[in-house]
Amino acid sequence: MITTVTLNTAIDQLYKMESWSTGAVNRVSGCIKTAGGKGINVARVASLAGEKVLAAGIAGGYHGAYFQSLLKKDGIEGCFTDSEAETRCCINVRNESTGEHTEFLEPGEKMDAKALDDFYQSYLKCVEKSDVITISGSVPAGTPADYYSRLISAAKDAGKRVILDTSGAVLRESIAAKPTMIKPNADEIRQLTGAPVTSRAQLLEAAQKLHDGGIELVVISLGGDGALVVSEEGVFQGVCPKIEVVNTVGCGDSMVAGFAVGMVRKYPLEETIRFALSVASANALHEKTGCFRQDDLHRLLSGTVVTKL
Repeated sequence: MITTVTLNTAIDQLYKMESWSTGAVNRVSGCIKTAGGKGINVARVASLAGEKVLAAGIAGGYHGAYFQSLLKKDGIEGCFTDSEAETRCCINVRNESTGEHTEFLEPGEKMDAKALDDFYQSYLKCVEKSDVITISGSVPAGTPADYYSRLISAAKDAGKRVILDTSGAVLRESIAAKPTMIKPNADEIRQLTGAPVTSRAQLLEAAQKLHDGGIELVVISLGGDGALVVSEEGVFQGVCPKIEVVNTVGCGDSMVAGFAVGMVRKYPLEETIRFALSVASANALHEKTGCFRQDDLHRLLSGTVVTKL
C-alpha cells in the first residue's frame, strides 16, 4: 500500500475564463473543485493506476470537512487528523484562450501543536501497513523545521521506502534524514548544494553528491524535457513524446505517484522511470489536477524513452 502525507491540505478550485481584467468584475465560465494539496494529487494518481492508497494528513474546520467529502467522492481512503486551523483554498485560473494557468495559493493558518502531535501518532500506525510513503508539499505555519525529518526517520526505521517532494528550507532540513528519493528541480539542486549549476554536467555532478550522501534516488525534474535520475545503477535520462499540454498543475505530483507505484510493484528502475514520466505527461493532458486517462497513459508509455547515460 502507498500512504501519502499532506500536511497543508487545500480545496483546489479551477476557474475557467476566456479573459479577465484587474479592477473589474470577471465572470467564471466553469469551476472544478477537488480535494487538493500535493500529496492528495499523488494519492489520486496512484489510485487511478490501480494501487491501494491511504491519504493521510491534517484537515480542519468547515473547509476541512468539505475537503474530506471531496476526497471520498474520488474513492480514496483518508486518515486525517482534525485541527483548529481551517483548511485553505487555492485557486487556479485557466485562460481558455491561451491555455495559460495562474495560481493563487493561500498559505494556510498556523497549525496547533496538538494537531501535529496527534497526526504523528496516527502516522506511525499508517506506516505499519504501508510499503511506500510519500511526503509532499509545504508545511503549515507553526510546524517545527524538523517535522518531516521525524516522519522520514520513523518510516525508515520501520523498513519502508520514503519519497520526499518539497522545497526550500523544509527540503534542506529534511534531506539529513536520507529519504529514499527526492525530486528537486535545477533551482532546488542549486539551493541544496550551494554550487553553481549552469550545465547538465554540473547538474548531474550536484545530484551525484546528494546520492553519495545517502539519497538512493535523486530525480531531477526537467519539466517538458523529462527527467534525469541518479541512482546506484547509474544515471538515466527519460524523455516523453511532445504533447499539446492542457494543464501542467500536478504533473510533478503525478511523477511522484508513478515512482511510488513502480516501487510497490518492484518494477526495474528503467521501467519505473518510464511509468513515472508517462503518467506525469498523461496528467498534463487532463484538465483536472492529479488525473489521467488510461488510453493517454498507454500511448505515452509506448513512446517514452529511457536511456542510461
